[in-house]
Amino acid sequence: MFVLTYILAYKNTKMEEKKVTVETETLTIEKSSLNKRLKEPIVMQVLKTNDKVALDIQRYLIESLSSRCPKLIPLALNNQSIQRLAEYFKYERSASRNSPSQYIYTINRYCVWANMQPDDLIAECKDPEGLMNLKALPKAAQRLDRYYKELMVGDYAPHSVAEWIAQIKSFYKTNNVDIPFARKLQGRTVSRDRAPKPEELQRVIDIAADLREKVIVSMLALGGFREGTLAALKYKHAKADLENGIVPLHIHVEAEITKGKYHDYDTFIGREAVEYLKAYLDLRRRGSPDGKIPPETITDESPLIRNKHIRYVKPIVPRHIYKCVHGLYYRAGLLTEKTHRRFNIRVHSIRKFFRTQLSALGVDRDYVEYMMGHTIGTYHDIEMKGIEFLRNIYAASGLSIRPKTQLSKIEALKEIVRAWGMNPEEVLTRETLSRPYATYVQPASYEEEQVKSLSQALKDMMRKELLNSNDNP
Repeated sequence: MFVLTYILAYKNTKMEEKKVTVETETLTIEKSSLNKRLKEPIVMQVLKTNDKVALDIQRYLIESLSSRCPKLIPLALNNQSIQRLAEYFKYERSASRNSPSQYIYTINRYCVWANMQPDDLIAECKDPEGLMNLKALPKAAQRLDRYYKELMVGDYAPHSVAEWIAQIKSFYKTNNVDIPFARKLQGRTVSRDRAPKPEELQRVIDIAADLREKVIVSMLALGGFREGTLAALKYKHAKADLENGIVPLHIHVEAEITKGKYHDYDTFIGREAVEYLKAYLDLRRRGSPDGKIPPETITDESPLIRNKHIRYVKPIVPRHIYKCVHGLYYRAGLLTEKTHRRFNIRVHSIRKFFRTQLSALGVDRDYVEYMMGHTIGTYHDIEMKGIEFLRNIYAASGLSIRPKTQLSKIEALKEIVRAWGMNPEEVLTRETLSRPYATYVQPASYEEEQVKSLSQALKDMMRKELLNSNDNP
C-alpha cells in the first residue's frame, strides 16, 4: 500500500469574509508519490477539513500530480471544479493516477489560453442557484470552438486535438454543464507506428545493459502487456508455472491491474522471457554484485520487476518502463523515422509485434485479442475453454523473438513440412484446436505431441501425393 510522504505543516489561520470564518492550514509537499524530492517544494494554503471524501480526493490529486506535474497541485486543490472531476475518476472510473494528471494538464492549458480559472469556466455557465444558464452556454461553446481552431492551425495532430477537446468537454460535463459543442471532431490518426521486426527486438535485447531490461522487453513482446500492467505484476502471477518449470508460462491478469479495469484475462510468455525472468529473480535473491541492492527475499507479493534505483523493494513504475525501452530503441538505432513529429516505432509498438506475429503464425484473431486483454464478443466463450487450451494455442504458434540457431527434431520436421507446401504452425494450431482440453505438465510431453502431429500431417500429404500419382500415370 502506498504511504504518503508529504510533509504537512499545519498553521491554523482565520480568514473572515462576510462574517464567515474559514480555517486553513499550510500544506507543504517536498517529495513526489515516487519518493523523489521535488526541485521546488509546494507550499500552499488549503481549507482545513475532516471530511473523509475531501481528504481522499486531495490525496488522490497529490499522488497523481506530484510525480508528473507538481506545479499544477495548487490549481487542483484550489478549484472545486477540478476536485469534482477527480471524484469522477476516483469513484466512477478506474481510479487511475494517470487520468487526473492528463486531464488537468489539458484543462490548465485551456485556462491559460482563456485567461480564466477552472471554477470561473463553470461559474459563467450557471445562475446564482447553481443551475445551468442557457443564455451563457453559447458563449462558452464559441470560446471552445475558437480554441479548437487555433489548435488545428497550430499543426497539432487531429487525433490529439480531438482528445484534448473531449477532455475539456468531460470537465464541463462532470460539473453538470453540457456545452453545446456540435462540431464533429476529426479523430483520424496521422502519426502511425509500426510493429518492430523480430531482428530489431533481438538487437534491442542484445544491447540491454542488464537482465532487468531483457526481462522488460521480452515480456512485453511475448506476453503482449501494456507498460502499466507489466509494472503491476507480482511474483505470485508467475509463481506456479515458474517453480514447476512449465513453459509457456501462464499469467492471469486481474481486472484491477488492466487499463480500464473491465475484466480479467490470461496470457503467456515463451521460453526466452522465462529464462530471463528466472535469471533476474535469482540475481535479486543474491543481491547486486556492487552491493547497492541487498539480497532480497522473494515473496508472493514481491514485484515481478522492481525499481533498481533504491535499496528497499518497490515496484517499477510504467514511466520507467517507457524510458527503459525508449532508451534501448535509441541505442539500437531504431529511432530514425518520424511521422508528424513522432517516431514510427514506440514502446507501445511492441504490443503490435505480439498481435501481428501471432496472427501470422495462424492464431485466430479472437484468441490474440483475448490474450491482449481486449474486450471481445467471444470473451466468455474463450474463457470457458480453459487455460490449457489457450496454452496449447500459444505454444503451437511457436512465438519467439530470437530465431532458433539449432534445428531440433520439431524444427527439422517443420522444414520438411514446409518443403511439401504446408505451413507447420497452421498444422499445429489446427491440431491443438481439435484437442481443446489436452494438458501437458512438462514441456517434453507437449513437444512429443507436436512431433506426432507434424509426422501425421507429413504422412497424409505423402499418401495424397502417392494416390494422385497413381491416378494420373
